[in-house]
Amino acid sequence: MRYSSTIRLLAAGTTLITLGTPAFALDGNDLVKKLNSALYMQQGAGIVPGSVEVNGSNITLRNSRFEAGAGQGSLPLGTIEMEGVEEDAGGYTIENLSFENVDIRQDNTEITASDIAMSGVTIPADTTGNSLSSVLLYDEATTGPMEIKIQGKSVASIGSSKLTTEVSEDDKKVDFDLQMADIKADLSTIDDPSTKQTISDLNVNSLEGKISMVGSWDLEPGTLAIEEYAFDFANVGRLDMAFSLSGYTLDFVRSANETAKAMEANPNKQEAEQAANLAMLGLMQRLTFNSAMIRFADDGITERALDVVAKQQGTTGDQLAQMVKAMTPMVLAQYNIPELQNALSQAVNTYLDNPGSLTVTAQPQNPVPFPMILGAGMGAPNTLPAVLGVTVKAND
Repeated sequence: MRYSSTIRLLAAGTTLITLGTPAFALDGNDLVKKLNSALYMQQGAGIVPGSVEVNGSNITLRNSRFEAGAGQGSLPLGTIEMEGVEEDAGGYTIENLSFENVDIRQDNTEITASDIAMSGVTIPADTTGNSLSSVLLYDEATTGPMEIKIQGKSVASIGSSKLTTEVSEDDKKVDFDLQMADIKADLSTIDDPSTKQTISDLNVNSLEGKISMVGSWDLEPGTLAIEEYAFDFANVGRLDMAFSLSGYTLDFVRSANETAKAMEANPNKQEAEQAANLAMLGLMQRLTFNSAMIRFADDGITERALDVVAKQQGTTGDQLAQMVKAMTPMVLAQYNIPELQNALSQAVNTYLDNPGSLTVTAQPQNPVPFPMILGAGMGAPNTLPAVLGVTVKAND
């Protein structure tokens, strides 16, 4: 199994979830140092300012860039303005933080973003604790329009995004809410002729919709609960996902980041990946599966997809639907999961007769340690649906 990409996702995912009048003159360089430390960056990585200017309670970083570390390049950030900065027990609080508009051009590609800002930023003095006081946090982060152009033509854009967080009074849990609105993508720019024709037949030459994510992170048990992770696009449908797992503590996050750092630092990439895989297996021993759900609500794409595939096979969409309904129980029979086989076959029949929604839920009676899931998957995969409490419903 390959776990190196999972490690990067864990590190990146945690950064997303936690991103997050003084008596003496502020130390701007110390603020930058502690900001980078709180971002769990590798040595030599993070925000590198060309100059640091302190003016009362305001700090300006000019000619800044983000260094990815390990020779992975840098990203120009320009001027970063921090207003209402105060030192707080060795850490810092920032009322408002704003970034220069982004305009990156390389070859035929241009990426722009504007109105990037954060408010209520808290930079910890020490990142080794086990409460949210050791994590970089913010009350709100927003962006205005973002756009990607290729050869001068817009291929993807986001009208706005907003991420808000709220920390519990005991400093042990954070709730978060991400909303990305007015998302557009132009699929007509795809060059491959067959793919282009399929997109045209599906009537999805362009996409318009939104993305939302709502959840919480309770540090003591390490419970990461994503209550809603939804992709909602007109003329296609809405894909909803949710999951909950425990054991995702700050100590787990630090261990995952240390593993990622060690892998990047090792010049022998094959050896580094093998070591990272073993480390990830060890980390997974700490995790417990609580629940998961995936649901798709159709907005016309199912019927069009059946028609497109049927046309390629010289039949009709209705006839293809009947073929799928007949083949589903035969395909599932080889996996020796009779209860789930019946439920899934019935759900497929109901959905294809009148496409509405299809929901798969995993809700075990008690939380299941990840080692038990891995063991069942390798030794008796047909027991996994029962172990995880898997159910399937259509048009609920």
